[in-house]
Formats: sequence, C-alpha cells, structure tokens
Amino acid sequence: MQRYLSATEAIALLGVTRPTLYAYVSRGLLHAHAGERPRESRYLREEVEQLARQRGRGRKPKEVAQATLNWGLPVMESSITLIEDGHLYYRGQDALAWARERTLEEVAALLWQCPTSTAFGAQPADAPPLLAVLQRHLAGRSREEALLPLFTAASEDSPTAAWQQSPERLAAGCGALLRLLAACLLDTTPATAPIHAQCAQAWGLDAEGASLVRMALVLCADHELNASSFTARCVASTGASLRAAVVGGLAALTGGRHGGTTARVEALWDELGGDTPSPERLRQRLARGERLPGFGHHLYPQGDLRAALLLEHLLPRHPCWEDLVREVLALTGQHPSVDFALVALRRHLALPPGSAFGLFALGRCAGWLAHALEQRSGRQLIRPRAAYTGPRPARLPLP
Repeated sequence: MQRYLSATEAIALLGVTRPTLYAYVSRGLLHAHAGERPRESRYLREEVEQLARQRGRGRKPKEVAQATLNWGLPVMESSITLIEDGHLYYRGQDALAWARERTLEEVAALLWQCPTSTAFGAQPADAPPLLAVLQRHLAGRSREEALLPLFTAASEDSPTAAWQQSPERLAAGCGALLRLLAACLLDTTPATAPIHAQCAQAWGLDAEGASLVRMALVLCADHELNASSFTARCVASTGASLRAAVVGGLAALTGGRHGGTTARVEALWDELGGDTPSPERLRQRLARGERLPGFGHHLYPQGDLRAALLLEHLLPRHPCWEDLVREVLALTGQHPSVDFALVALRRHLALPPGSAFGLFALGRCAGWLAHALEQRSGRQLIRPRAAYTGPRPARLPLP
C-alpha cells in the first residue's frame, strides 16, 4: 500500500520551506498528487524520503555524484524527451497523443528534427548479402538472441567523417538504419512501407493488430536517459558512427534490467499459468519474497501511462489478465510497466517469441539516433571519473 504525506509533513521531512517544496515539484524532483480536498496536494512518502537522502549527501560530492547514476538528480541537458508529473513528452509533444495517431517514422522525424520525407523518402539500399545468410543461420532463435548480431553484421559502418555530412544526409542515414533494424527483426529486406505495416505483413496481422504495433513502437521511441540511450550517447561522444551508437544501444537493451525485462515477464507469465494466470501462484511467489518483473516504475509512481494506453486495448479482451493486474495492484501497490504491456501485446497478437523485445528495440532505435545526433552536435566527450576503492599503491599515502 502506497503511503502519502501532506505538504506540511513533506516540508518537515525535507527540512525546507514551502516555496522550495514547490520548486522541487516544478523541477521534476517530486511529484504532487491530488489530495482529498480541493487545492490540496500530497506526496508519495517513498519519493520524499529518497529526495531527503539525496539532500543529506549534498555535502559529500562523491556520494552526490554516485547517487545521480541511480534514478537521482538530472545530470545532463537534453531537449529530446521530458518525463514530468507522470507524463511523457517528445520535444514538448504529448507522446500518448502521438501514439494514438502517428507512425514511428513521424515520431522519428520529430526526434531527429527533420521532415519525415527527408529521413524516409529515399528508396532503401539493397540489403547486404550477409543479412540473408545470417537470417538463415539464426532462424529459430529468439529476437533477444538474434537482433544484435544480425544488425551488427548486416549494417555497414561509416567513417567518422560521415558526421560532417549535411543534415539531410544524416537524417537519411538515420532512416536507413531504422529500416535495416526492422528488416533484421522481421527476417525481411529493407522496405519503404511504414514500419508497422511491414510488421503486420510479416506477422499476418489485420488492421487492428497493425495499429496496436504502431502504437507500441511510438510509445517505445524514447525515454530520456535510460541505460541504452545513455550508452548510445557515450558511443556517439567519441566520434563513432551512427551505426556504432545503435549497436551500443542494442547491446545495453539486452540486459535483464532493461529491455531484457520482457523475457523475465514472459517467464513470470508462464510460471503463473500462461494465458490463465493463477492468483494463488502469484501469492506464493510474493510469499517467497520474489519480485514481479514488469510491475512498478520509479518515474511513474501512479502507473506507467505507456502501459495503460496499450492495456486499455488488451485487458478487456482477456479478463484473466485484467484480474492479474488488479491482484498485483492490491497486493503490492504496483502498476504494470511498459515491459508487461509489450508481452501482453505479443501474446494477444500471437507474435513470435522475443517480439516484445524486438518491438522495444525497434521503437527505441529512433531515440538512440536522436541522442547520438544531439550528443555529437555538442562535441563533448562523456568521460566521468571513478571514485577508486581498491588497494592503495604502497608508495602513495592515503587520500
């Protein structure tokens, strides 16, 4: 059960004034939730306590720097994505509104700050012969296993000088990489059709299924400085190619604490009984002290709106799934994350194993490229220093 504090209680716990509390809210460090009376706000106790701990470390620079790496204070400027008060915006545009109507190509062009026709107007280049060979070799593998080696081997690297190309050529290069990643996911060749339509054709979906895939791709397009996007920025900051930044993002996404969470959600779903999950098995898992992958998100204490948008189209078709979500909320206070929603979408549409991860990667590729372009435009190398904790050399005194 989530616990809330009044403004007075939050001020006392933080040791700040009321204007400072409001400043924390406006900067996105705290989220204000509607209280029981009009014009009254309340604050999630866990979030207030986390901020209090961060402020308590304020006089120790090393601890402050380390804390920023774990859902801490903002540390890098970016004009791409804003997450504030439980909402997600792409360059100031409501991401959920775009997901209801727009294509991944349109959102990618927004993130890359170019016309859609510039990024996706040209005919895609012929697929390298190696792509077909690798697709046959990796046939039957899940997308978690196959997508990274397929894209890495099939995409051709370009020299650092490619960054000196015109914005139009850079945008076209981004579009070509996104189309190539789609071909790697679908075991096809790069094509000009909208990517969600390519997915629908490859997976045998009707118009409704294609629309759900389109929505999922847009919702996954970017999510601020998540681990894979930060990795893509680090790669781009060295002057490496756009392709290298995507490879770096893909590699980070495979981790079980990031995009690989979808595989853990699949395993949880099977453990609970497949498409008819058992509430009793759920309670047994919680009694063992085991976590539930796919539920809860630090940035969305009131629920991940990306997941909510997808699930509002899925749960009414699957009452057992709706019961599971309701039971988890009652027992843990946690809402589904986008990882759970992607797995629900995969199961609803009967997509191939690993497709939830594949959709995540394909959508997020647009964001990786946006972060690479933004980072490279600043011409600043990302190079933090380490707080050394190992044995001291004998010839050096203790610091």
